Amino acid sequence: MRTAVRYANRLSMMRKLLSWPAALCWLTVLLDGYDLVVLGAAIPTLIEHHHLGFTAARATFAATISLVGVAIGAAGSGPLADRFGRRSVLLASIALFSVFTTALPLAGSVAVFGAFRLLAGLGLGSCMPTALTLMAEHMPASRRAFASTITMTGYHTGAVITSLIALRLIPHWQPLFYAGGVAGLLLLPVMWAKLPESEAYLARRTAPNRVRPTVLLQRPYLRVTLGVWVGSFMGLLLVYGLNTWLPKLMRDAGYNMSTSLTLLLVLNIGAIIGLLIAGALADRQGIKQTALVWFGAGAVLLALLSVQVSSSLLLDALVLVTGVFVFSAQVLVYAYVTQAYPAEVRATALGLAASVGRLGAILGPTITGWLIVAGSANPWGFYFFAVVAACGLLAMAIVPRLAAAGRPTVAEHGALDTSKGYVA
Repeated sequence: MRTAVRYANRLSMMRKLLSWPAALCWLTVLLDGYDLVVLGAAIPTLIEHHHLGFTAARATFAATISLVGVAIGAAGSGPLADRFGRRSVLLASIALFSVFTTALPLAGSVAVFGAFRLLAGLGLGSCMPTALTLMAEHMPASRRAFASTITMTGYHTGAVITSLIALRLIPHWQPLFYAGGVAGLLLLPVMWAKLPESEAYLARRTAPNRVRPTVLLQRPYLRVTLGVWVGSFMGLLLVYGLNTWLPKLMRDAGYNMSTSLTLLLVLNIGAIIGLLIAGALADRQGIKQTALVWFGAGAVLLALLSVQVSSSLLLDALVLVTGVFVFSAQVLVYAYVTQAYPAEVRATALGLAASVGRLGAILGPTITGWLIVAGSANPWGFYFFAVVAACGLLAMAIVPRLAAAGRPTVAEHGALDTSKGYVA
């Protein structure tokens, strides 16, 4: 009997993972991953050909203003999604990102280019947390960690796709932005026809108890909120810092350029593998426990990258395993958020966690760049990232363990009171 029930549950989960909401949320996150790499792929050509008068400083401004837009979009999307619905906000976000990404090659000045990236970032920033919220609410609470990590494989898939397209098209950078924008525009009518609203949102919208977003900074959620904010900050600092500077760090460590570039691809392949493993494990062993192991292993492996390795096979294996732990640790923070908060504020909580994380995405490449300029990238760049992972571990260590249903345990969190914000 138990075997039959277990089989039925697995079959139901597979159907949900192969459904339209799951596929469309995955494609939405893929757009975010695509954008992670696209500007970085275009910047060398923009500077070399002085397009619109681009210099290294102006390119840095364009990259930074884009991330600022993403952070603002992530923070603002949550309250909107909790009030007006996940579906509406996701459609509007993709439309905003797609229109201004398509228009980007038509910018007539660096200022307009930056403005378009800012506006595209506003849309893009709200895409991922809203898609993750909708996907989490599409799955049973006991499988939300796996749902989150499966969805986030789209992020690194998008990064890999951009890298492969850029290798074929550069120095013709304009098609990279046209491709990303048009892909979003083509996705919109499909989402309009096939994407339903979250059932959890529809149910909670009619509930008599409404929860204010300010509850995130009140008991019993204050400890949770601070922990996931710091964990998200450290996690995205690692993702963006390593994706931006790993080739340079490996080059400074004595490896040739071909090897250094290949290792970036290996790192992202490891990330996809890690997401699949982490999600399944977190649903069985607990999200907090798995996140602690992932951040801790990431810290050790990042420190080990500072050691010169003579065997290319051993180096590839070390970088692959590093990718398995480092990048999926960040997603486990998001998975924790989807279970720790009620539906009324779930999108707000996830949006704010993503927004704080984007601040880490801005800071990570900046600090690593300073180390490179100072000539201290090897080994201190690797040690810096190892310390960041250790800080992520400490942040997740302070959050309460989640019970099977996804709620904070009474023993660790105190009695839960709906007047304090949690609605059963």
